[in-house]
Amino acid sequence: MDLRIYYQKIREAEERMGGEHVVMVSHETADGGKAGVLAEVPKRLAAKLTVDGRARLATTQETQQFRKRQEQAKQAAEELAAAGRVQLALVPTSELEQLRNKAKEKN
Repeated sequence: MDLRIYYQKIREAEERMGGEHVVMVSHETADGGKAGVLAEVPKRLAAKLTVDGRARLATTQETQQFRKRQEQAKQAAEELAAAGRVQLALVPTSELEQLRNKAKEKN
């Protein structure tokens, strides 16, 4: 294959794609690539994968589902990280005694 034609095809495919990053769906390949795996990649790499026949652009519905799953995974990770944090407050002994005395007075 003529390299000029190859890179021209990549440039043309890149121009047709919108946005800085796009979601791609992989094809099965002889070197072990799995079909149907979604990934968000830079536009330049997406164009190369398309021209090489290794992947295709995801449909609008596939893209929405992918982004929704990514957002859910991010929220789950943030919740897990927040659950792992321990909040600690230091209270001077004199203040603690005042709080205890107030609590005893109320009871």
